[in-house]
Amino acid sequence: MNRYLYDGTSEGLLSAAARILSEEKIIENITLAERENTLFEEGVYIATDTKASEEFFSLLQKQASEAAYTFYYFTMAEKEGMGTSMLNYLSLAIQHGSKVNGYLTYPAVKEIVTVARKAGRELHRMKGLLRFEKMQDGAYLAKMEPDNNIIHPLALHFSKRLRAENWFIYDVRRRTAARWNRGTLMLGAIEQFTAPQLSDDEKKIQALWQTFFNTIAISERKNPRLQKSNMPMKYWKYLTEKQGEQ
Repeated sequence: MNRYLYDGTSEGLLSAAARILSEEKIIENITLAERENTLFEEGVYIATDTKASEEFFSLLQKQASEAAYTFYYFTMAEKEGMGTSMLNYLSLAIQHGSKVNGYLTYPAVKEIVTVARKAGRELHRMKGLLRFEKMQDGAYLAKMEPDNNIIHPLALHFSKRLRAENWFIYDVRRRTAARWNRGTLMLGAIEQFTAPQLSDDEKKIQALWQTFFNTIAISERKNPRLQKSNMPMKYWKYLTEKQGEQ
């Protein structure tokens, strides 16, 4: 049987890859896909093994650190139907180390690296575009709708930079939230979300910021195309300085 199945999680993908690469000598004709639980689904199901996935990822970090980062960013993209490409990518990474990301003539490498880089760029961009607003209870709230599931690394980033404040990051699209409270970071799903009211100070600060943003701009040097490249319009919904321009 050349078709294998896994549960769709990143741990399941690593578990399956670890087993396949240890048992199969030739993987070019092997397919790895997410299990759909249909009646006539064909393939050998490989159950998730947390220990095996951790050991394989540790091996990847030692032998191909860049590939480990690529896998991490790839999982944020939540792309379906790319199990086979990732299996081939991991196989090449174990063989060639971190330089595997330069082997873009391999279709699997090009696919995985392209997806991972897009997720990485959005994560980097949101570190600068996320806007925290002060609520009436003194905590800060930032809302976002990213293409990729980046809330965990984004929350880790701000837990190091906003340690003295209590704050929330809410992913509207996925209905998940990160909370930083008294030095503790928590993540979870939210079934129903009602945004609390802004504090009076926050309303004044936002008004001042909008005035500053509009006043400091030099009309002769406006470059809308460049601005939209650095600050895409899909993010404007939650940018204080761009309200009213959607």
